[in-house]
Amino acid sequence: MIATSAALLELPFALMSNGEPDRAGSRSPVPAPSGGPESTLSLVLRARSGDDAALNDLCARYLPRLERWARGRLPIWARGTTDTQDLAQLTISQVARHVHTFEPRHEGAFQAYVRQALLNQIRSQVRAAARKAPPDALGTDYASPDPSPLEQAIGQDLLERYDAALERLKPADREAIVARVEMGLTWSEAAQALEKNSPGAAQMAVSRALVRLAKEMSLDERR
Repeated sequence: MIATSAALLELPFALMSNGEPDRAGSRSPVPAPSGGPESTLSLVLRARSGDDAALNDLCARYLPRLERWARGRLPIWARGTTDTQDLAQLTISQVARHVHTFEPRHEGAFQAYVRQALLNQIRSQVRAAARKAPPDALGTDYASPDPSPLEQAIGQDLLERYDAALERLKPADREAIVARVEMGLTWSEAAQALEKNSPGAAQMAVSRALVRLAKEMSLDERR
């Protein structure tokens, strides 16, 4: 059964393996090497203390990631005057306003925080779009002909199983998968987001997380 789930995860594995680890961006966790990119954790801690430059750097780092994630998750039918770029902007502004209250508790915690904030924005957008739809289009058996790009890529049933299995993983595994598969981060960016020592370490973390995800999805197949 695990082999079957691994086959169903062909798209994520393909995304994961689209190139060798980029070792040019290797870095150590906080503090960052001289001249290297500063870790997300270091930026968060500085931003929490009132450092506006650190907050700007944090927002600049995560805005394009959120835009990619929103493009994959927001159904086409729910897009209106507010597009995915606007949703990402709204999310990052909300995060910036509340960053002083954020406390990183585990590896990838900030990524999880901004991802949840974006998910809340997407849900609000979907609800707003549903309220504006014609009454006869929202029956209980209504299914949108325009699913999100991620649904189009792997199918709604598989996406539901993927989401359910993803939530059962440990936070570090979940964020590793989201970073690479959904946000489309390069291995260097994933290393930064997941606080890994190198792109190679990030690739290993994602690979192991995807194996665990496949096992979780195989449990759903047996039910």
